[in-house]
Amino acid sequence: MLARTLAKTVWPTVAALLFCSAAPQAMAQAVSTAPTQGSGVSQEQALALSARLDALERRNDELEREVQALKASTTAGDEALKKQVAAQPKITFNNARPQIASADGQFTAAFRGVFQLDTALYDQHSAGPLATDYRRGSFGDAAEADHARDLTDGANFRRVRIGIEGKAFGDWNYAFLYDFGGTGVEGAGQINQAWLQYNGLGPVKVKVGAFAPLAGMDDSTSAYSTVFLERAAISELTRGLAAGDGRTAVALLAGGERWTASAALSGNLVTKQGFDDQLGFVGRVAFLPWKGENGLLHLGANTSVIIHPSATGPDVAPAGAATPVRLRERTESRVDGTRLVDTGNIDADRVVAWGLEAGAQFRAVTLQSEYSHIGVERRASALSNPDFSGWYVQGSWTLTGEPRRYAMASGAFDVPRPKKPFNLKTGDWGAWEIAARYSDLDLNDTSGTSPIYGGEQQVWTLGLNWYPNAAVRFQANFQDVSVDRLSPGGTAFGAGALTPPAGAQVGQDFRIWSFRTQYAF
Repeated sequence: MLARTLAKTVWPTVAALLFCSAAPQAMAQAVSTAPTQGSGVSQEQALALSARLDALERRNDELEREVQALKASTTAGDEALKKQVAAQPKITFNNARPQIASADGQFTAAFRGVFQLDTALYDQHSAGPLATDYRRGSFGDAAEADHARDLTDGANFRRVRIGIEGKAFGDWNYAFLYDFGGTGVEGAGQINQAWLQYNGLGPVKVKVGAFAPLAGMDDSTSAYSTVFLERAAISELTRGLAAGDGRTAVALLAGGERWTASAALSGNLVTKQGFDDQLGFVGRVAFLPWKGENGLLHLGANTSVIIHPSATGPDVAPAGAATPVRLRERTESRVDGTRLVDTGNIDADRVVAWGLEAGAQFRAVTLQSEYSHIGVERRASALSNPDFSGWYVQGSWTLTGEPRRYAMASGAFDVPRPKKPFNLKTGDWGAWEIAARYSDLDLNDTSGTSPIYGGEQQVWTLGLNWYPNAAVRFQANFQDVSVDRLSPGGTAFGAGALTPPAGAQVGQDFRIWSFRTQYAF
């Protein structure tokens, strides 16, 4: 462009000036030397003018070459600068989550973090003395006997997690996540996730480390995305058999556009150590028989098996060490972690749980339900093998129209994404969701030769969720809890007044008001 400018403006201007300056002199000479009848420019003057014009042309050519060289140099510099910029790592923010990625995308590192602060008010009858107030918690636990009669109002950091996840060498994924929160007690931190996954086998992925194998639809929903503050009691119970956060495992994961499947061999939780680690299996398959523009239908099945429970001591022949299994669960609230239904220890050879799952979505309405059956095979015992079960059904409706998103990789629903994040200046209020759930967990088995009075827990839950933006969430829950449980007598809860008479009602009815503040990225 510079060369064209010089050619079009400088050269004509210079030529004109030279011509103008030479012409008068030539004219003057011509007038003084030419005959009076008139003539033109002399030969010498014409030759001089031509020489000047030739010199200007050569100079113009030189300038043109210099301009082209400068242009080529500038272009090369721009390309080098672009390559240098392109080779630099890229830093982005995805829904408030900072991520660093190499220029070729082969390496990424995303920081993950969440805090969930729960507060709860337990509306129950006033506490009485042990001798007359029979409400109880876990077997053999004096502290829970006190809490069952006076559940603790207050606040609890349910989860406080920080970590990093990403990709390495293109085909490898990794994650390190530590949790400093807990159920009523915040600790020094423990491993929640620490795993490595290889993705280079087409639709099949291999995962090894500490993580939560997918044990069901409710379990596969992220703890940051659950419709209510806690999962249904039966979901928590079954995921605790051979799955759950921080479970050492190796898994195969596969999936397609409308199906997902997983199978895992698992051991103990990272916080637990026994004489022999538990060996378990967790398997799940889910698919979408129908998927349309405005909805979908989900069907699935799952199983969790304790192939061999952890031993309590050395495996000394002939009887070997006891391998107890205990099924107990909380009231779908964790500010107070008292377990009001409990089977006690069952010396087991194996535990097999299987479940069926169904889900549906139509626009902003989502429905979900699961049923699970748990069978315990006793170890070297003539007593009958007990069976337990539980189920739940829940539904949610996003009042502002944003549907819950469905993730095929996990076969579960995720939170709605607000179309218009909360902003007082523009009058936008994010996304609002209402929900309801009924759950039933039955840990009674009175059909065999050795009845187990674990209790039956039924919970109605109503929820209101507000999503101001993609990172912040507020949840309000109201629960109506009913526990029907009979005392087995003896010293089941402890000596003396700790154990009410056989057949006495040790359950109770009460209500819970709870609220959660969450920030997750």
